[in-house]
Amino acid sequence: MKILVIGANGKIGTHLCKKLRDHEAFIPVAMIRKEEQKEKFSGDGIETVTGDLEDSVKNLSGLCTGFDAIVFTAGSGGKTGADKTLLIDLDGAVKSMEAAKTAGVQRYVMVSALQAHNRENWNTSIKHYYAAKHYADKELMRSGLDYTILRPGRLTDEPGTGKVSLSKNLPERGSIPREDVASVIVEVLSNKNTIGKDLDLLSGGGLKISDL
Repeated sequence: MKILVIGANGKIGTHLCKKLRDHEAFIPVAMIRKEEQKEKFSGDGIETVTGDLEDSVKNLSGLCTGFDAIVFTAGSGGKTGADKTLLIDLDGAVKSMEAAKTAGVQRYVMVSALQAHNRENWNTSIKHYYAAKHYADKELMRSGLDYTILRPGRLTDEPGTGKVSLSKNLPERGSIPREDVASVIVEVLSNKNTIGKDLDLLSGGGLKISDL
């Protein structure tokens, strides 16, 4: 399967591209926004395409053509304002869904956020972020795409443990290494039984990622 990773230059995306590269069933292609990011991936033997989530759906659909699946793990980042969050985490995500449909890409995996589906538990200091994730997830569920939504807890840079909790309703708070999130995405892409599911994802459970 040829996989387009949107948000490849982020920390989850970087882990994911390498894990997909090392998997015999997948060929990752990293979507980058700046040409200077290309060297980071080409040095690891990973192909890139250059695109911007603020571009038109038409142009994005051209980038999506020829892929078997899309993984959306992009984000505006904590240093930008609420306006950029809406343009990337919400509108950019929705445009990528529309582009996928236009390009005939049916499989789509979304990296969301823990409790994004539950307004009562949104962090008041970043409500705009949770709102963006909430409505992007809703649009994905309505899109007709073969989706899987993963809602990881607080992301850390610790090495992956290979053991997670993955379920519809997990505790309101918790963390998970970014490396483990990437590993779960690989397994999700390998398992059709994850299609049509939206799942919370935390570290420290008894579930081995390889057993997903």
